[in-house]
Amino acid sequence: MTALDAVSVHLPQRRVPIESLAGPLELTDMQVRLFRRFHGLDQVRRDPDLSLHDLLRHAATGLTALHGQEHRVRFVLYGRAFPVVTPYPVNPLHDVCRALGLGHAVAFTLTQQSCASALLAIEMAGRLLAAEPPGRHGPDDGPLALVLTGEKAFTRDAQFIPETSVFSEGASACLVSADGPRDRLLGYACAQRGEFDVAGGASGAQFQREYRPALAEVIARALTVAGVALDDIRLVLPHNVNVVTWHRLCRLIGLPRDRVLLDNVRETGHVFCADAFANYLTARERGLLNPGDRYLVAAVGAGDGATFAAMVFAH
Repeated sequence: MTALDAVSVHLPQRRVPIESLAGPLELTDMQVRLFRRFHGLDQVRRDPDLSLHDLLRHAATGLTALHGQEHRVRFVLYGRAFPVVTPYPVNPLHDVCRALGLGHAVAFTLTQQSCASALLAIEMAGRLLAAEPPGRHGPDDGPLALVLTGEKAFTRDAQFIPETSVFSEGASACLVSADGPRDRLLGYACAQRGEFDVAGGASGAQFQREYRPALAEVIARALTVAGVALDDIRLVLPHNVNVVTWHRLCRLIGLPRDRVLLDNVRETGHVFCADAFANYLTARERGLLNPGDRYLVAAVGAGDGATFAAMVFAH
């Protein structure tokens, strides 16, 4: 069973208030107030002196469980929102793999589900590991996969979503095994909706109308696959798009707001594919998850269409 053996997140130290983005992004005072007062966004993390390579490397080196186990890593999966993030021939994924001593691993990138690509990477890592030969002496020497996320706010489109959210820079690293003892994946569901391709003429208003029902449906399917009810979920780790979206979703599915970890929305904004892992570490640091607790992770990616995804884990 796919399991998260360890998680690490790196966020730049530099905090940027929402108001300071008004000039570069050509935001009106009303738009800034909308982000702060309505969507609950206060600041983001940005550091122009940190490269994408730096972000990924800092996240991966913070993964202490990886130290000494590099030889067991068979796959490195990089889940990100944007198909292109560096000029050719720069390849930060392979550069980071070499720096970590993982040049032997099969490394590739997933972008097809935009900001939901990290959940796809976890699920795919589990499938790849299940097909690998087991360890000779049990799970302690079995194969591992490293799932990375991380992006720079390098263009206007990568800095904010109009009327919806603002992006932070950051990265995460997650060590995945096929049979770890904790944070075991119980259920995964996703729905890809090509009709929401805005570039292809889809209506943004239609996407906004169907956003919450579509996410609610995927959450319900993930719970069914996991064999648990919504009442069994101790905590929801959301994508940090904004606060109001989750308040409305809670009303729709009958979930108490206090079971959704929303504090990082204000602190960091939307960290592309890394939201789930940043929220996971916050939950661990605050003692919000006990052994055996079921928790749910949700993400939505929008690009060439939209992807709605959810996972249920046992801590």
